[in-house]
Amino acid sequence: MKRLLVSRALPDSVMQVLRAEFDVTLRPTTQPMSEDEASAALMGYDAVLPTLGDGFTADAIGRVDEPRCKILANFGVGYNHIDVGAAAAKGITVTNTPGALTDATADIAMMLILMAARRAGEGERMVRSGQWTGWHPVQMLGMHIGGKTVGIIGMGRIGKAIAKRCHDGFGMDVVFHNRSNVADAGVPAKQLGSLADVMTIADVIVVAVPGSPETYHLIDAAALKAMQPHAYLVNISRGDVIDEAALIATLQAGEIAGAGLDVYEQEPHVPDTLKALDNVVLLPHLGTNAEEVRANMGMMAVENLRAFFNGAQVPNRV
Repeated sequence: MKRLLVSRALPDSVMQVLRAEFDVTLRPTTQPMSEDEASAALMGYDAVLPTLGDGFTADAIGRVDEPRCKILANFGVGYNHIDVGAAAAKGITVTNTPGALTDATADIAMMLILMAARRAGEGERMVRSGQWTGWHPVQMLGMHIGGKTVGIIGMGRIGKAIAKRCHDGFGMDVVFHNRSNVADAGVPAKQLGSLADVMTIADVIVVAVPGSPETYHLIDAAALKAMQPHAYLVNISRGDVIDEAALIATLQAGEIAGAGLDVYEQEPHVPDTLKALDNVVLLPHLGTNAEEVRANMGMMAVENLRAFFNGAQVPNRV
């Protein structure tokens, strides 16, 4: 049996399949792998099933002259924690699990849009703290999203799923920014010429780009400055796509209405200044946290491993 290191525990149904087909070692922690661990894994295992935050950097991979590991079967669609170029230089295949998490992540985006715009997080805190004194006509007025304009940054699978929910479910107009031209967004939508154009026109901005050096701090102080004062910003991509310090300053100054975040620049650290703000909804990276979704993601990783070791075409090579 091939030796497989699983970075962090997956659903039982997936672990059972992996243990039946591989000699599995499971790390006894929920914390990401360090660079030292990543280097050691490349020397000690035939395959690694890593996930978010694991330290497969260029430096970690470069330390290993002749890796035993020939495949990193990533659990998740995002793989910015893996230096794919460095892996390729060492003859290591990298795969991911696209598609399985599209709808679940789009659902979280809609949750954050509604929670932020209707001030749900703030309202729940009011009830739990005993500060609610009863209904009245102007209590905690938020923004009705029906008929408003949503601006989607990144019109890939997840961006299109968000657009469909916004347009079909809430009658929202859809505009978007994408690095390449998108022939069909799946719903009536307008691709605008620049990021600033989208930030300026939309009532709600949803960030759905992959994490990469090219998208690092894509939403910076200038982009935030372009937003309308009543607008909301939602991020379900990667935390460092937004300049978190600039976002905090923008929210503190009341320059936008609020934000909904599922990801953070230095996860799991969330700045106290961000937690102190009432106009922000903060979720603990729940994007794909449905059992069947995580199981499907795991089985996609299994299929990638199976294909690789059977000498077949790998379904989801990145």
